[in-house]
Amino acid sequence: MSLALQVFLAFIFDLILGDPRGYTHPVKIIARLAYKLESLSRSLISNKKMAGLVTTFLVVTITFSAVYLIIALLNSLHIFAGTLVSIFYIYTSLSIRSLIDESLPVYKFLKEHNLPEARKRLANIVGRDTQNLNEEEIARAAVETIAESTVDGIIAPLFFAIIGGAPLALAYKAVSTMDSLFGYKNEKYIDFGWASARLDDLANWLPARLAIPTISAGAALCGFSGSKAWKTAFRDGNKHPSPNAGISEAAIAGALGIQLGGTSYYSGIQNNKPLLGEAIRKTELNDIINSQKIMFTSASLALALLAGLHQLLMNI
Repeated sequence: MSLALQVFLAFIFDLILGDPRGYTHPVKIIARLAYKLESLSRSLISNKKMAGLVTTFLVVTITFSAVYLIIALLNSLHIFAGTLVSIFYIYTSLSIRSLIDESLPVYKFLKEHNLPEARKRLANIVGRDTQNLNEEEIARAAVETIAESTVDGIIAPLFFAIIGGAPLALAYKAVSTMDSLFGYKNEKYIDFGWASARLDDLANWLPARLAIPTISAGAALCGFSGSKAWKTAFRDGNKHPSPNAGISEAAIAGALGIQLGGTSYYSGIQNNKPLLGEAIRKTELNDIINSQKIMFTSASLALALLAGLHQLLMNI
């Protein structure tokens, strides 16, 4: 079975099944490994940046090697077993269905004007404080999360899966997981998390730029403004503190004719992010559904584009 077909099947399984239940997700195993290696490296290396660098290197290397060896071992027993597990690992690296499943309750409770429950459900998918958000702020936060996760939860895993199969897709998830664990600018992680944060920026750089044409085309196919998505991504994408997150957020803001960014609070501390897009209108609860549509369509286009390029290169 070709790698492109494996990635396609993993994409379909993710749409149908969502996050696998009833077993320990590979990302949780990666997180446990990262925490154990953090403790070990901190005890052996006094320089926090170096300790973080060693931890990052080991987690990514161990993850890639373990997945590669498991698939190779199963392939030696039977090619079908190795292929099936490869598809499974790629499937676990994707977050299409989970993005919809986690953001849809926010929409439903907003529609019922149940702000306390909407805030509670939103807190499951964002890092900011949600207890005092109004309806527009809740919708904005949900749209921002969907937009950002379109890259690191879908396009980037697809990109690395097409390049290097399940081992590279899970290695990317290791990078992303460590950034979420260690990428804080507080006293504990400002130095230790430097390596994982920079590696995450590097890993997402190309997938984030691939998101510009795919989100623009996806927006147009969904009946929104593809041209404004394109223009806004190039105009506002680099305003964000992250070299990557602002691109997909700006693209979706342009497509929907809304403005993302602005003031948020994290653990009571005010954070002022640059404004992305133009406030042609206020962000509404339907923008959650609209951003889901754009996310799914752009993800499907990214899959088709990457799979097509892979097959083309394989035939050269």
